[in-house]
Amino acid sequence: MPVESLSAITLATRDIATALRFYELLGFRVIWSASDGSFATINAGTALINLSRTTPDANWGDWGRYILHVDDVDAVHTRLIEAGYRPEMAPSDASWGERYFHILDPDGHEVSIAKPLRPARAAGESSI
Repeated sequence: MPVESLSAITLATRDIATALRFYELLGFRVIWSASDGSFATINAGTALINLSRTTPDANWGDWGRYILHVDDVDAVHTRLIEAGYRPEMAPSDASWGERYFHILDPDGHEVSIAKPLRPARAAGESSI
């Protein structure tokens, strides 16, 4: 039986409030938050991220990255810089057909902010 959908990704965070400020800046909204600050669920469209508080000395190493599609990559890049964040690179057009840049969230999770440069092809549609 194939997977029907991805419900949520859970990210460890050392500080829920700091993580929430970052993700709200990206356009996520809080849909639930534990009163003790140990857990929160945020969403943008149908994408859900759970934030789970961990110990201040937690180290999860090179875990990977996730990709968020936005309307205007350059505007998001500018907004993050104006808020004091330092993206890893300036927006650029990739050979695989996206405009993108990378940034680390406050806990070191790599986030790719991207937008397809052209509409995705439908299944079975020729690329010629």
